[in-house]
Amino acid sequence: MKVAYWPGCVSRGFTPELHGSMAKVAPLLDIELVELDRACCTGAGVIAEHNQELADTLNARTFALAQQVQGADLMMNICSTCQGAQTECQERLDANAEYREHVNGTLAKYDLRYEKDNLANKNFLWVLVEELGLDELRSRVKRPLTDLKVGPFYGCYIVRPTDRLGIDDEKPRDTYLSLVIEALGGTVIEYAGMQKCCGFPIITMNKEASLKQAARHLGDAQDADADCLVTPCPLCHLNLDLQQPLAQRHASRALDMPVLHLPQLVGLALGLDPKELGFQRHVVKPASVIDWSTSVVAGVGDEGGAVSARGW
Repeated sequence: MKVAYWPGCVSRGFTPELHGSMAKVAPLLDIELVELDRACCTGAGVIAEHNQELADTLNARTFALAQQVQGADLMMNICSTCQGAQTECQERLDANAEYREHVNGTLAKYDLRYEKDNLANKNFLWVLVEELGLDELRSRVKRPLTDLKVGPFYGCYIVRPTDRLGIDDEKPRDTYLSLVIEALGGTVIEYAGMQKCCGFPIITMNKEASLKQAARHLGDAQDADADCLVTPCPLCHLNLDLQQPLAQRHASRALDMPVLHLPQLVGLALGLDPKELGFQRHVVKPASVIDWSTSVVAGVGDEGGAVSARGW
């Protein structure tokens, strides 16, 4: 499967372990990544609040670059915030031919043009379920995540609004994280905040409220006995992992919850070493909380055996 790959700006800046782990995982899933290295930030919904045309033009430029990738089946991202922002822009562009031509007039200066109905844009989570398929994913697992209790954390932009994101009975995308966790051999832990906002969008305006939101979700997952959380959104990862020491001040108790990027969880089940996946970069180190030698009990044959916390 060949995809026009939009890694987003956060995965190449604050969370390089996400970008790196996706690069390691893709070949194991026969996904060829053609990186859109000239693409710019989606605006994360913020630019659209101040200048909708600018946001739509920036994203139309990315779509046009993706449409130039020969043989690509679709455009793929690894940020659910990007998914939400891009889907909103694409909806506006596709709905209004006059507006689309106006935006294309700007892109024409750079020999680019966005064509309607000629680009499917999917988060890596959606690609796993809808393109690769859960049975195929399951068949590639070398180290089943047996006894690992994983709490899914979707974030806002990949579950709302349901109509725009194509969530329905045929494509229950708001359950996909749980389905992937199960396919990897893990145990899904449900808790109250799994589909709520992490608090990141308001951190610059009301840091206390943002940290309280993060603390509540982390505490709920901890009370539900999760070993870790997994998220398809690097912005959620920033608020739940990077800010966890500060969030703990609003929790009235200790918080020690590892937060994994989705490609990291997949990579672990596919047999990759935790160091290859950048686990050592996390603020809350997974090895400090989880005894991987018991939580992930299945070995990987001659390729490495059970995971050990030593040497992380």
